[in-house]
Amino acid sequence: MGIVGRISRLSLVVEKELEPVFAQFGLNHWSFDMLATLRRAGAPYRLSPTDLFRSMMVTSGTMTNRIDRLTEKGLVRRVPDPEDRRGILVELTQQGRELIDRALIAHVANEARLLQPLSREEQHTLAVLLRKWLSSLEHHS
Repeated sequence: MGIVGRISRLSLVVEKELEPVFAQFGLNHWSFDMLATLRRAGAPYRLSPTDLFRSMMVTSGTMTNRIDRLTEKGLVRRVPDPEDRRGILVELTQQGRELIDRALIAHVANEARLLQPLSREEQHTLAVLLRKWLSSLEHHS
């Protein structure tokens, strides 16, 4: 009970510590995650809405709403899928790419600050153990 309870509390604390950094860039957790996912896709920084909602584990309706909101801000755009004339892809705009690049630098620094109480070795051990536990739980889902 102690482990699961601490992880639950830690999740809430970490979320609270991450949000102010996202807010500095006009983002929140989901918008940061979506822009970062597109950035990680590599040039030309585009994915299908299906790939995005599977990656982010949300419904297609939620993803459509999120794409609309980021499109209104000029951070992403819908482009025709060259592989499928009926399909579209979601692509980072230049503005979106510049924003996520700046936000990522601040986010990584914030994560380093949060992990500072742990030595490099402890961080590595924790990452290995959490990956093992998460993988086993996801495998059974």
